[in-house]
Amino acid sequence: MNGQTIKDLHTGYNLQSWSAQRGLDPIPVEKAEGIYFWDTEGNRYTDMSSQLVNLNVGHGNKQIINAIKEQADKYCFVSPAYGSEPRGKLAKMVVDLMPDNMAKVFFTNGGADANENAVKIARMYTGRNKVFSRYRSYHGSTFGAGNLTGEPRRYPLEPGIPGFVKFFDPYVYREKIEFSSEKEAADFYVAKLREQVIYEGPESVAAIVMETITGSNGVIIPPEGYLQGVRNICDEFGICMICDEVMAGFGRTGKMFAFENFGVKPDIVTFAKGITCGYVQLGGVCVSKDIAAYFDDHVLSCGLTYSGHPLACAAGVACLNFYKDVDILGNVNKSGKVLGELLEQYKEKHSCVGDVRYIGLFSAVELVKDKKTKQPLVEYGKDPDGIMKKIIGMLKAKKFMTYSHENMILICPPLIITEDQVREEMAKLDEVLYEVDKMI
Repeated sequence: MNGQTIKDLHTGYNLQSWSAQRGLDPIPVEKAEGIYFWDTEGNRYTDMSSQLVNLNVGHGNKQIINAIKEQADKYCFVSPAYGSEPRGKLAKMVVDLMPDNMAKVFFTNGGADANENAVKIARMYTGRNKVFSRYRSYHGSTFGAGNLTGEPRRYPLEPGIPGFVKFFDPYVYREKIEFSSEKEAADFYVAKLREQVIYEGPESVAAIVMETITGSNGVIIPPEGYLQGVRNICDEFGICMICDEVMAGFGRTGKMFAFENFGVKPDIVTFAKGITCGYVQLGGVCVSKDIAAYFDDHVLSCGLTYSGHPLACAAGVACLNFYKDVDILGNVNKSGKVLGELLEQYKEKHSCVGDVRYIGLFSAVELVKDKKTKQPLVEYGKDPDGIMKKIIGMLKAKKFMTYSHENMILICPPLIITEDQVREEMAKLDEVLYEVDKMI
């Protein structure tokens, strides 16, 4: 097919996510390799968001592709009740990567249903109904995960499900209080959360759910001591600590899981994206030994037709092996150091850059109208003039492909990106930021 035919089919018969359908102009993709993809006219684009922050190994990974082919030759599907080599093997590999308190995995189709099932498991295990999650969070758009979500994508699901309680992120940059240290900030946010738990009745709270590092809503990195403080609250009141590692997991932050950066052990971990990097859909819930033991004698009332799909699990095994074989964490830390240095330079020299936040190859640039007042370039939940869309379009014109959320530009390239490639691509962002400086 030529590019126009692909576009016509896409716009004529598909409903595209998070978009008004009129006027869509999708890029017709012809091929992809590494950190690049090409349209049907031969134009090369650089994937600086890893698609949806999931394509950690880049495009065209032969190790994963061959594993899928080999499994397809054996069998493509058996029910979750049957023993499957890739399913069992991958579950053990995931548990082996987790802290020593973790025990078993329930596989899902992706991140949203991983979070839904994590909440369900926490409620069954504790016998409680309330679930805390943060305002600047995205946990999925299905009904349960959408109620867990805090940002505006939850609005179409409201009125929501009873028992979902929101609290504020440790968003130090936007806080009115001037903290003297990260520890002081952490103590403040933890104390407010503990107070809120008490007001809600600790005996009714099943879980506190957090993206370990807030993802699309700004790569908000918790201050030192914050996650340990949340862990202490959970221990004090018998609440399950659930870390959503769907976006930050599997090497994105320079550790295999983001919570490893903060020295905590969750009770439940949800994952997806980087487990197969999108080569086949897969997500999962990893639970602690105590929770796993509970379900030895209590029915696990969770089920999905495609739980632990053999093709997806075969892809997952190959993906985790690839991370180890090429020392993906080593590359993330090397290339991430260059990314961080460049972002700090941009923060210093561009009047439109209020803040930059980065860890590994997980980063965001926060755009403002005024550095002193920190007035955001667009207000929360609003962009009536399409300013952010225009900026992303300027990057697209330079073949630098990423996305924005609120007043943030996300830069989360595939974990295979080299230091030289980081420098080459970030120069394009630098050029666009000069244009944004003029706009404000």
